[in-house]
Amino acid sequence: MPKYNLDNLLKCRCIGPFRGGRVVTVAGDSSDLATFYFGACAGGVWKTTDAGIYWECVSDGYFKTSSVGALAVSEADPNVIYAGMGETTIRTDVSHGDGVYKSTDAGRSWQHMGLEDTRHIGKIVIHPKNPDIVYVAALGHAFGTNEERGVFRSMDGGKTWKKVLSKSEKAGAVDISIDVNNPRILYATIWEAYRSFWQISSGGPDSGLYRSMDGGDTWGEISLNKGLPKGVLGKLGVAVSPVKPGRVWALLEAENNPGLYRSEDYGDSWKQVSDNGYLYGRAWYYIHLTACTQDADTVYVNCFSLWKSIDGGQNFTQLNTPHGDNHALWIDPNNAKRMIQGNDGGACVSLNGGDSWSNTFSQPTSQIYHIATDNQYPFHVYGTQQDNTSFAIPSSQHDRGAIPWSAGYQAGTGESGYIAVHPEEPNIVYVGAKGSSPGGGNSLQRYDRRTKQIRLIANWPELTFGHGAESEKYRFNWTYPIVLSPHDPNILYVGGNHVFRSKDEGQTWETISPDLSRADPETLKISGGPINRDSLGAETYATVFTFIESPHEAGVLWAGSDDGLIHLSQDDGKTWEEVTPPDIPVPAMISIIEPSPTDAATVYVAATRYKLDDPQPYLYKTNDYGKTWQRINSGIPDNDFTRMIRADPQCPGLLYAGTETGLYISFDDGANWDAFQLNLPVCPVYDILIKENNLIVATHGRSIWILDDLTPLHQLTKDVVAAKAHLFKPKDTVRPTFSLFGDAFSGAPGRNYNVASTEILTHFIEKSPEGASEHRFVDAGENPPNGLIVTYALKEKPAEPLKLAFLDKDGKEIVSFESKPEGEESKSKEKNSEVKKDESQEEEKLYAPANPGMNRFIWNMRYANGVDLDGGLIKQGPLLESKNFGPYTIPGTYQVQLTLGDHSQTQSFNVFQDPRTTTSADHFNAQLELLLAIRDKRTEVNEAITRIRDLKTQIEGWLKRVEAEEVQASGKALQQKLYEIEETFIYPGLYSYTKYFNHGSRLAAKLAELIPVVASADFEPTQGAKEVFAHLTALIDEQLSKLNQVLDEDVVAFNEAIQAGGSGALVGKV
Repeated sequence: MPKYNLDNLLKCRCIGPFRGGRVVTVAGDSSDLATFYFGACAGGVWKTTDAGIYWECVSDGYFKTSSVGALAVSEADPNVIYAGMGETTIRTDVSHGDGVYKSTDAGRSWQHMGLEDTRHIGKIVIHPKNPDIVYVAALGHAFGTNEERGVFRSMDGGKTWKKVLSKSEKAGAVDISIDVNNPRILYATIWEAYRSFWQISSGGPDSGLYRSMDGGDTWGEISLNKGLPKGVLGKLGVAVSPVKPGRVWALLEAENNPGLYRSEDYGDSWKQVSDNGYLYGRAWYYIHLTACTQDADTVYVNCFSLWKSIDGGQNFTQLNTPHGDNHALWIDPNNAKRMIQGNDGGACVSLNGGDSWSNTFSQPTSQIYHIATDNQYPFHVYGTQQDNTSFAIPSSQHDRGAIPWSAGYQAGTGESGYIAVHPEEPNIVYVGAKGSSPGGGNSLQRYDRRTKQIRLIANWPELTFGHGAESEKYRFNWTYPIVLSPHDPNILYVGGNHVFRSKDEGQTWETISPDLSRADPETLKISGGPINRDSLGAETYATVFTFIESPHEAGVLWAGSDDGLIHLSQDDGKTWEEVTPPDIPVPAMISIIEPSPTDAATVYVAATRYKLDDPQPYLYKTNDYGKTWQRINSGIPDNDFTRMIRADPQCPGLLYAGTETGLYISFDDGANWDAFQLNLPVCPVYDILIKENNLIVATHGRSIWILDDLTPLHQLTKDVVAAKAHLFKPKDTVRPTFSLFGDAFSGAPGRNYNVASTEILTHFIEKSPEGASEHRFVDAGENPPNGLIVTYALKEKPAEPLKLAFLDKDGKEIVSFESKPEGEESKSKEKNSEVKKDESQEEEKLYAPANPGMNRFIWNMRYANGVDLDGGLIKQGPLLESKNFGPYTIPGTYQVQLTLGDHSQTQSFNVFQDPRTTTSADHFNAQLELLLAIRDKRTEVNEAITRIRDLKTQIEGWLKRVEAEEVQASGKALQQKLYEIEETFIYPGLYSYTKYFNHGSRLAAKLAELIPVVASADFEPTQGAKEVFAHLTALIDEQLSKLNQVLDEDVVAFNEAIQAGGSGALVGKV
């Protein structure tokens, strides 16, 4: 199929969790008390202007990779910010970067400044007086050797770079510190380190500490200076005191006498001031050192905890932070109590020196491994978050306006891998919790939400920390597969080096395969070295990494290993056959095996070798149970490695792939791929699911996103692409529910707040190009569109108006919308413009988009609005706006019709009731009938009030111009009668709550307030509601009759009086 522009295919929405992920770099604006920045380890650069209450990503649309390893804000010009990409805390899930980006407008825009092959940058420092002089400490490739590593300097703001310090192709710089009192003096650390699938090595002969006394022109190694330990060095941190000249601290991972050292003579000699092991534990992951900006004796160390010394580093006390595993600290040079700290749970701001911190629950930077869904309504998404816990969050929460964190729950403590939910009993969840649970073995958990109990059900719960995989009875990867049988949900599989099966919820296990890995002894040795071992389970290798049971054939099992083997069993695990693609390089991680939804013999495979410094994508397909394979990654760039492939269950040949930077789509069974990023942020995609024709994307750095309604993709054909216009058949949709409060507390410029019973949700109100008010939440997940998604394709921008009409099953029009007139187009070019207070009270006129390519329109599923009161009206009480909305459609069959010139096309769709309700069709009809009657009666009232006000205005004008006694008497009498009728509807001059409270509710408010009574839930109207409507109707009709009498008699008499005075201008009835 020809390439087609899918950019307008609505937008992906982030559902959360709004719970921060790992942060290894932070910075602040020294000129603005409330402005700070952090770099997410796989989620871009974020900024707060309110001291950490709310955060927003400022790098989306500019960065090509997502991992930020270093941030620096110029003290001389805080508009200048440098971001170094790719963190140097090189754990198993580390993501690479692509060099340096620079902003000159405080993060509003960014420009790539080079150093693309550095891959991992540990620190950036800027000259304190000149923002154009900048130094970068680049580690280089984490999984191989390369040349672009070491310390780089730019003298022209990043336009050009010079490598000023390097050691070898296997060691790079990770830390650098500048003496702000004499910026010619710099210190840098070189770290020899590498990682593979099965190993992390920290240290070697190329690690060392270096100093420059001439601004980086020349460097000398000072690792062997007096007082520093002899022998092999590992990772090193360095910090210059900005207060006391000559004072420098160095934190060393060392073969001999590791710990904290201090120099008082610019590094010529050193003294160990602390050998506290809590300062340098797990050194390859930590070693972060920060000197206080105002006290020469205060120094901080980020490690498992945050440590503070006030005696030059000899003794330390622990500072509590909102999350453990600490990495970064920035301290204001002018106020040492003002700081920002980064840890494995996000970024936290303190304005009191660390006594208290801001929270991390407005940072959707969670690193998700795998996800699952249940069969509730609305369905929930379950996932595992690195450095945190497993969780469940609903896919929608319309009754609260957004999806707050409190709407979900913690489903076990698993951070590290797969999660499986019982399809018939969503309270039962199985989750992998290696590293986040006691018990040893694979730390498999069975969580029961009803009892809130976690049962540990590992098949062999033996603790193996500190030992190599060669000594383990069974080996399990950090993210080992956990699978419930699609044929029998009581059968549970897990993958280690063998495949294990339980039929009694983990009480007993049987081994149903031999070792399905290569089990190369070299890959099973203890991890770490040459100084410290690090065998906590994250590097356990030679295991089954992905597993499925065929959804077509019970007992047909597929297993893929992390060292590159694929096995197939067609007899329920009794025998296994190796079916690995012959051309896949050895070794490779078989990341995922995905079954075809239509063909039992077909599976798709995503594999990767990036931890061997090979970033190529590896996607394969077999149509004959693995006898032959075809590589299918054409169109995916050679440097964008693949983690995930997923087949659309409703459309054969439609595939989705997740890579290290985003999402791809194929319409031809993998023969060709195109980017499918839409508004999804650039970040690693670890998992993809399709549920109810919605695409769910688990990112490893920006939480979970959903693209609602894939049905247009299922209908996309060559004929559709070639057509002048095409209307896609809409997805059947559940009827919206009425919101009692709506935007009762919203409408002001800037941040607005949805006040719920358990939390306050924060959002901006923005106008869409179609004229709809949209809420952009900054601390809660986004709901799906609250209505019907209508998608249509246009070959080119039409010259004639486009019309979308919504019809009932018999073809009677309910409501219609047209495209924006040509003259109105320019008014909507600015996207995401905040709505001003007065604009929020104006009538919202919706237009149907008419752009080349895909177009989507959200119909709120309401009947046409009634007539509003001219000039607007304040809210008639705390619950209801003055807008005379039409009621929601009721369950049934409807139609949508697209008309463009002589082209017309109609598609049908169904509106379903909430599956949790049992409302009958008769009751829905009764509700609709009464709501339409209320709408129409409100129209009569509003038209009457508008007519009265118009007449009063005209009469007032005549009374000022004509002094004749008869005219004055007739006019004042007429005014009084009109006033008496108006005040029964609404108090004249009502413009504030005070007036409302002082004069009480009138007929207009009473009638309007009946709407929530009738529409609040899916039930027939109460008898009371019916009787009140009848009562109000009688009162209203009485006043309307009086008004008609006034129009027929008194207005005529007034006009006659005016005419008698010789005037030709008359007051009319309308």
